[in-house]
Amino acid sequence: MKRILGLDYGSKTVGVAVSDPLGVTAQPLETIWRKSENKLRQTLARIKELTEEYQVERIVLGFPKNMNNTMGDRAVLSLEFQEMLKKRTGLDVVMWDERLTTMEAERVLMEGGVRRENRKEKIDGLAACLILQSYLDSCR
Repeated sequence: MKRILGLDYGSKTVGVAVSDPLGVTAQPLETIWRKSENKLRQTLARIKELTEEYQVERIVLGFPKNMNNTMGDRAVLSLEFQEMLKKRTGLDVVMWDERLTTMEAERVLMEGGVRRENRKEKIDGLAACLILQSYLDSCR
């Protein structure tokens, strides 16, 4: 079976997680950093590389809706990023509600005793992992 890639798309970073081949668990993979929000060419190229390396069949992209279920600026940017990903990879890109995942990731890291200055490096990958795990759990 092929794997699923989970993405937490932010203004300067994209957290990346990948499922195991059976689609049961998600593991954080890496965080892709970029200099500015609009510079996406290298980000998209790296995601394409990862989809090939891990034989990904689908991408799950965090969808940051507002708490009242409306779409803000970040949600609109995420939908634009979804279209870019589809064009670049040729894969199905599923939008997945990511409300509270970054807060949950922060809580997990704090409880795990990760120091504040080290959390920034890990938070996006963990948020991507939580988004992907939530999606995987819903598929069962």
